[in-house]
Amino acid sequence: MANLGTEQNPLLVAIVGSGPSGFYAAEALIKSEFEVNVDIIERLPSPYGLVRSGVAPDHPKLKTAINLYKKIADDPHFNLIANVTVGRDISIEDLRKTHHAVILTYGAETDRKLGVPGEDLKGSHTATEFVGWYNGHPDYRELEFDLSQDTAVIIGQGNVAADVSRILSKTVDELKHTDIAQHALDVLAESKLKEIHVIGRRGPAQAKFTPKELREFGELSDCNPIILEEDLQLNDESKKELEEKTNVTNRKVYDQFCEYSKRELDSSKSKKCFFRFLMGPQEIIGNNQIEKLILEKNELSGEPFKQSAKGTNETIEINTGILFRSIGYHGIPMPGVPFHESWGTIPNEKGRVTENDGAVVEQLYTGGWIKRGPSGIIGTNRACSVETVTNLLNDIEKLNTETKKHGAKEIYSKLDSKNVRHINFAEWSQIDTKEIEHGEPKGKPREKYTSIEEMLSVIK
Repeated sequence: MANLGTEQNPLLVAIVGSGPSGFYAAEALIKSEFEVNVDIIERLPSPYGLVRSGVAPDHPKLKTAINLYKKIADDPHFNLIANVTVGRDISIEDLRKTHHAVILTYGAETDRKLGVPGEDLKGSHTATEFVGWYNGHPDYRELEFDLSQDTAVIIGQGNVAADVSRILSKTVDELKHTDIAQHALDVLAESKLKEIHVIGRRGPAQAKFTPKELREFGELSDCNPIILEEDLQLNDESKKELEEKTNVTNRKVYDQFCEYSKRELDSSKSKKCFFRFLMGPQEIIGNNQIEKLILEKNELSGEPFKQSAKGTNETIEINTGILFRSIGYHGIPMPGVPFHESWGTIPNEKGRVTENDGAVVEQLYTGGWIKRGPSGIIGTNRACSVETVTNLLNDIEKLNTETKKHGAKEIYSKLDSKNVRHINFAEWSQIDTKEIEHGEPKGKPREKYTSIEEMLSVIK
């Protein structure tokens, strides 16, 4: 048999997950010196992962990465097999038989838990649920969010927390020309929220917002950003952090907090968004439904950039009927693949999947958040995927087998035998075109289909 990676014997790689890391891995493989055919397998009929279903609708520029992914998909060595769930419709072991290598890039699909009593009461939600709901993700379409409350609380101070609190703070007029799902816009139109509290367990110097995200709160048409000046007092270690030349982002965030603390309240605006620091949730109280949140005041200890928040036993209460936790995403295990439960990632050595004892698992690789944890921006996934692909290609001799692999052809045979409806990129493009057409009369970039049945029904 010819050497693997040649025209006579192309390297066949299956990628599980069609978010940024999956597309960047496909790009690196296709652009390599080897002849490679890539099959990306996606659970939903729609590709692009969090670029489609995680990026906030009022941040359309972040979605322009999709234009690059479309170009990657145009390559004849690229193939999308969508509406297929790996672990149910087809197994990892199946993919190891049909392909020389499998790259797992299916992301981190759930949120970390707070670990406090009452966390599962009605009205307690994950940020993932809310973000998926307003972005039209089919998994979250039927969820309900009761915005008849006066007060909402968001636990966490990263950009996802910023997205959730900003969407809650905006008017319908500020959102109606975005690609927000219509069902979400209808509920937000009836919102009775007056106060939104965005709570961090550490101080203002450690908040993980980006300056641009934070600055947007000062431009909202009907919401005042509020920070108390006394909450911006820093300990010596935090001052040293902000003086560090490499810590420009946090310095800008802190300066923006200071600017908000000095602003006069605009009495014409009906909502207030409070940014609060050095507090950790202790208990969520209510009978079936959330009624109040108990927070413990924290203090920081440790050296600069390694400070941890510790409780002081002093507590405060916030009356609220709805809460969102946004303290980080967490991966979920894939049947047949090693998994590190506490980290929420697949154990690996620079992309090569390993057992928990460090032994390398042949044929299996990983990239993106399920590889390294939920960190970085969309573009961060490119270097991460390139590292994985580099190591995969370094292993090409080990991936050569005596028996011929049949790739997508064999996958289709297995799926068809189970009557699994799979769609390709051209069929997804039909759905894409229809969404754009449906958005035009409303002045929206698109009106998303929010159920798998709706998506499949428009394919000719």
